[in-house]
Amino acid sequence: MAMAVRGCVLLLLLIVSHVSDACFPEERIALLQISDSLRGMSTMGWLETNDCCSWESVTCSNDTRRVSSLQLSLNGVPPEPESDPCSVKLNSTVFSAFPELQFLDFSMNHVLFQGSDGLVGLSKLRHLDLSYNCFDASFMESLGKLVPLEVLHLEFTAMVGALPASVFENLRDLKELDLSNNQLTGNLPVSLFTLPRIEHLNVSQNLFEGSIPWSSRSNISSSFRTLDISMNKLSGNFSFLWLRNLTNLEKIDLSGNVHLAIGVNFPGWTPPFQLKELLLSDCGIDKSIFAEPHFLRTQNYLEVLDLSNNSLSGSFPSWLFAPQSTLLYLNLGNNLLSGSLDQIISAQTNLLAISLSLNRISGHLPANISSIFPNATLLDFSGNTIAGEIPSNLCNISSMEYLDLSNNNLSGELPSCLFAEHLILKTLKVSNNKLGGPVLGGKNNLSIRWEIYLDGNNFEGELPRYLTGNFESGGTMDFHGNKLSGKLDVSLWNLTDLLSLNLASNSLTGELDPSICILTTMFLLDISNNNISGSLPNCNNPLALLFLNMSGNLLSGDIAPYSFFSYSTVTALDLSYNQFTGNIDWIQTLGEVRYLSLGSNKFNGQISPNLCGLHYLRIIDLSDNQLSGSLPPCIGDLLFEGKSSTLLYWSLICGRWLQYPAFRYPCCYEQRGFRFFTKYNLYTYRRNFIDLFFGFDFSYNKLSGEIPPELGHLTNLKALNLSHNNFFGKIPASFANMSEIESLDLSHNELSGAIPRQLSHLSSLAVFSVAYNNLSGCVPDAGQLSLFDMTSFEGNRDLRKASPGSVCTAGSPPDGPPLWQPGAGGEEAMDPALYAVSAASFVLSFWITVGFIFCHSYGQRMVLKL
Repeated sequence: MAMAVRGCVLLLLLIVSHVSDACFPEERIALLQISDSLRGMSTMGWLETNDCCSWESVTCSNDTRRVSSLQLSLNGVPPEPESDPCSVKLNSTVFSAFPELQFLDFSMNHVLFQGSDGLVGLSKLRHLDLSYNCFDASFMESLGKLVPLEVLHLEFTAMVGALPASVFENLRDLKELDLSNNQLTGNLPVSLFTLPRIEHLNVSQNLFEGSIPWSSRSNISSSFRTLDISMNKLSGNFSFLWLRNLTNLEKIDLSGNVHLAIGVNFPGWTPPFQLKELLLSDCGIDKSIFAEPHFLRTQNYLEVLDLSNNSLSGSFPSWLFAPQSTLLYLNLGNNLLSGSLDQIISAQTNLLAISLSLNRISGHLPANISSIFPNATLLDFSGNTIAGEIPSNLCNISSMEYLDLSNNNLSGELPSCLFAEHLILKTLKVSNNKLGGPVLGGKNNLSIRWEIYLDGNNFEGELPRYLTGNFESGGTMDFHGNKLSGKLDVSLWNLTDLLSLNLASNSLTGELDPSICILTTMFLLDISNNNISGSLPNCNNPLALLFLNMSGNLLSGDIAPYSFFSYSTVTALDLSYNQFTGNIDWIQTLGEVRYLSLGSNKFNGQISPNLCGLHYLRIIDLSDNQLSGSLPPCIGDLLFEGKSSTLLYWSLICGRWLQYPAFRYPCCYEQRGFRFFTKYNLYTYRRNFIDLFFGFDFSYNKLSGEIPPELGHLTNLKALNLSHNNFFGKIPASFANMSEIESLDLSHNELSGAIPRQLSHLSSLAVFSVAYNNLSGCVPDAGQLSLFDMTSFEGNRDLRKASPGSVCTAGSPPDGPPLWQPGAGGEEAMDPALYAVSAASFVLSFWITVGFIFCHSYGQRMVLKL
């Protein structure tokens, strides 16, 4: 019996021991619910045991076995470009199962929090990071009840609206608060600055306005170490004297508040703090900060200084480059500073990054530049007037990753050592200079890293053969606007990690080799304005191109669907000014296209109604082809749906950034843009062209039939060109509904009837032509139509314009002169006698002018002056 009792006791002890080692069931269930919501979360380790305290990213208290810490960041599925950033929903009540929770990092999961009651009961929570998720500003009110909070991160949470001022009144222990990169509006609550223990405050990248609630009488917390209020809409005055009690202040960033007047210099005042970071870019800074640098000279331990974008003038502040300088990052870009780099005498051994771009720096690059900046990783001297050659001494800066010398007056050849294997140079920009010689230093067997911009120079010769790529995360090669010649080498297509390639505006020849089909990761290809011939190769795996520009070449042949570019991805396609033939039925496969330019080719056949299935189409140019038939009426149903490709462009082409304090450099290809002819001018639209413009050009074809009145449904259309076709019938009165139209050209057709008077209400119309049709009646004398001269209406036999003082009505006969005369528009030959008289008059006038210039003293002076 005793043995049985002892056995029961041991069994009971084992059970109790097992239970005490396991986590609480409700916490385990809650964790599994969270993992179900986070689709990208791996729970393989969580399924091996029931004890959630042993699970990865979960920490429990040794005493209570309750969950005390959850580190669940980076477990959500990142949103696709142009999609909802927070498509996954999570009810916050799931966290109420963790009453002992002290640390919660749920950042970068891209979930939409619903409800706030679940967090209210976390009375022991000290660290909360919900950044890169979604909720609104009202969610903040519940956080005000988490009194023990010391760290609160809510950046990138899509918060919109005013910030409740009462939230922070009870958070007296808060040391670190980040509300940056949201859309918070209204005034900054003064309670943010009076938190007694606050050390780090970041409210940058919002829409706060008004003045900073701070003055000499404010009860500002003296515990501040870092203060970032940058990139808002703040105004009023801000004096650095108000910081006199902040003895621990190390960083202040007021950048991007263009209407905020900042007073810095106060002679005789020595601040009690020593800043490490001072960022005052693009704000109303005191312009005397260099001329009378009282404040800057008191800061002896500055590591980061950003005074860019302030229109600061005067001499280049060479005193910043003292031998004992502690500066690591210096950005003085986009000012009006003059001088030369020769003024920097002492070696800047600490300096890692410097930008003097967009100033008035002249002179030459120092021959010993590697001795001045021996440890630099970023040098940006672009947008100045620096002349001379690029010293090969640059190659001795072995730490350099980013070099930008673009938009200067540099000449000579590019040092070939810049492409040496031992360098870690990732980005080289020498665009728009006067550099010449062999491209890439004349090297073959070259390995290209990341990005290289040689565009807008005089480089010549053939592209190097046997190019290879060593791109860390995709690369860019931009050689457009040079004097390159020769055939496209097959090795060019071996750069399989290349994201963008621009060889436009050179003299390249040859055909597109089928090996180009292996570039399945390329997003941008521009080979326009060369002499490339042949047909497009057929690819089993079409290129996943976003932007493709092959205009201005000698390409020919029919285009087969799905053959070269991927129908599912191409957003902008320019094949204009080539010799392509066949029908254009293949365009129905371009489901994502926004810009489509096929002008000046030899396409024939009819425009299929399938064109109307391109719901994202914003610009289409089919001009100067041999298209026939009628326009599909369904074109009027195009709604210009969806967002533009701007976000997609940045996420794919510009997914990489060089991150430095005071610097944020996009490592991306800035495309040259795409062209569209409107208002009698050829315009180039760059990256955001799709957001700004909607236009159709069907001119110079053989289209016929009546103009579909459904085109009047295109209320967002800004340009429509149907000229030089065979359209007949009346001008649709529905065109009056195109309220944003700026250019409307219906000239050189066979249109008849009167000009609809309703068109007078098109208030944005700047260019209008119905010349050379068969129109009749009177030209409407009201609104915009009354502002156009005779050339807009000429060539219509029965169309008249009312005489001054008369009124044109539908029932009255026109009393003005006809807008068509024999011979107008070159339709009848000029009298031969008139030709003879004109020629004789020209010859006589020419010799009289010559005699005056060379025989008369005044004429001689004019020649010398010219």
